[in-house]
Amino acid sequence: MANWSDPRTSAAPYATAGARAASYDAGLRAYMLSVYNYMLSGVLLTGIVALLFGKVEALQSVLFQATERGYSPTLLGWIVTLSPLAIVFAMSFGQGRMSESTLKTLFFAYAGLLGASLSTIFLAYTDTSIAQVFFGTAAGFGALSLWGYTTKKDLSAFGTFLIIGLVGLIVASIVNLFLQSGMMSLVISVLGVLIFAGLTAYDTQKIKSMYAYVAGTREQGKVAIMGALNLYLDFINMFLFLLRLFGSQRN
Repeated sequence: MANWSDPRTSAAPYATAGARAASYDAGLRAYMLSVYNYMLSGVLLTGIVALLFGKVEALQSVLFQATERGYSPTLLGWIVTLSPLAIVFAMSFGQGRMSESTLKTLFFAYAGLLGASLSTIFLAYTDTSIAQVFFGTAAGFGALSLWGYTTKKDLSAFGTFLIIGLVGLIVASIVNLFLQSGMMSLVISVLGVLIFAGLTAYDTQKIKSMYAYVAGTREQGKVAIMGALNLYLDFINMFLFLLRLFGSQRN
């Protein structure tokens, strides 16, 4: 019969619970670290590829040709521009059937292709303003993601509102392709920054909460990659909208 006053018997359940909590926290940190590593690696790859295609004329001419209104894509340029969209759909709808290594390959292929298609920002904006907006975006993204990770507030309802706003933003952007309204473009850019800033916090919390369902399973690696893709898209879109607002255009 156990002695009720024996500290070994009374402390055991608490020690076991504490060990489980410590193990869970360690696993969560490793999981989130992998998400951020993938995301940051993707952003770095996009930046390097964009810089190469934006600065090396031989590479630039493969994808874009100069016109009276600026630059227009070549046939290969259109393929490179549209391919990332196809990759995102493939990853989103084929996640369950794909292996972790396939998802990882597609993620980095997406980051590289998007970098090539975004290389025109180096033709439209000054290098200094691109660098300033990039580091400003990085600081804002870091703060928002940290808040999303640490807040106790449930952001689910907020996230639903943001997704609806994102759909509206896409529709407005398509309409403005025909209207070419400067004021509407400004409003779209401001709303774009706000929506993707909110999505950064929401997606971070969602990615964190997913760990409870996939911890220790074969799906954990896949979920980490898809989570990295979501944060990557939040960062890139927030950067592009901020660049429209604050970037200094070349003469």
